[in-house]
Amino acid sequence: MLKLSRKTLLALEAVIDIAFNARPEPVQAKEITARQGVPQRYLEQVMQQLVRAGILKGVRGPRGGYRLAKERRRISVGDIVRAAELTEDENGEDAAPRSDLGVRIVAPFIQSLQEEVMVRLDAISIEDLCQRARAAGVDRGIPTSADFTI
Repeated sequence: MLKLSRKTLLALEAVIDIAFNARPEPVQAKEITARQGVPQRYLEQVMQQLVRAGILKGVRGPRGGYRLAKERRRISVGDIVRAAELTEDENGEDAAPRSDLGVRIVAPFIQSLQEEVMVRLDAISIEDLCQRARAAGVDRGIPTSADFTI
């Protein structure tokens, strides 16, 4: 069974949250943590990795936050998984096979499965997931305002 790390799942949720709740001003980390129920310090680490990967743009200042660095349709789920898993790989334990069977059979098999999964993830854009969220009736978390002022 494919199991993504907690950090990768958080990265996916955060990018989708930013895309889904897009508005003129950037989405602040505290808004994301309130909606996702995660500590802001933990989220900030993930967000910085996504900024370094070119998926998000960080906006500084009192009204700062995060924006997508590209259009939603140009960001794939695979892009986010690669960015988030990069930090996991750097911190993870070496899981390289040690036996001849592992090296010649198991590792190539697992590698081919991972490549197939990534091809599927690359085919799904953040726009696709935002459309699914709208169809499912997910609350955007943005207070509605009047269409006009007097």
